[in-house]
Amino acid sequence: MSDKEMVNLENVSLKYHSLEGETHALKDISFTVNEGEFIGIVGPSGCGKTTILSLIAGLIKPTTGQVLVDGKTVEGPSTNVGYMLQQDYLFEWRTIMQNALLGLEIHNNMAEEFKTKTEKLLETYGLGDFKNHYPDQLSGGMRQRAALIRTLAIDPKILLLDEPFSALDYQTRLAMSDEVSTIIRKEGKTALLVTHDISEAISMSDKVLVLSQRPATIKNIHVIRLTSEEDRPISRRQAPEFREYFNTVWRELDVHVE
Repeated sequence: MSDKEMVNLENVSLKYHSLEGETHALKDISFTVNEGEFIGIVGPSGCGKTTILSLIAGLIKPTTGQVLVDGKTVEGPSTNVGYMLQQDYLFEWRTIMQNALLGLEIHNNMAEEFKTKTEKLLETYGLGDFKNHYPDQLSGGMRQRAALIRTLAIDPKILLLDEPFSALDYQTRLAMSDEVSTIIRKEGKTALLVTHDISEAISMSDKVLVLSQRPATIKNIHVIRLTSEEDRPISRRQAPEFREYFNTVWRELDVHVE
């Protein structure tokens, strides 16, 4: 992790209009993500967590304020930012290798060196023997790993993860959070994870941002320091400080069941 700032949101607010009228989604959001940091974002349902990722990805623009990636104002989508969604969205009629190359195809960047790098990513992360298989021949966890490699193939500086494990069963979800965290850190990427799972956010992240109800403001930013045998999510969950972080974030979310 370095002191170089990779993502900056400066007093960002967002209002959007629908048939029902104006909705204030975000209000005065400001935070910085340094190079190599892994940031978790939690908040009540519908508060605007995914909206923040969409702003960083350049899919929408703020009503007021500024969003910067690598020191430059975000004007639209860029190969600097990779986006991993809830579903893997692999094309069933394409092999895993063909799916992994999709981003490079879209950006017309199919030089042999990039194909070789993508194939190496598949081999490094356990999918080399499955590169000629089709998605329906893979488990849910393997499909999600293939989706991550497809995102990494374009070599983005920043990865945005929007509930990437929500479609998986609990056991697979735990294993995948461990795998994905390890891959992202090994590749030296900066990452932002949106999740409803407080434990997932704490176990994977260097910092956790807690958002309020809509219009979302930042309630708190927790720097996560856990004393665990290994710096991996599954091991971090066993740290003595883990429960304290969990209870603090849970109280801040202020989510009440009627």
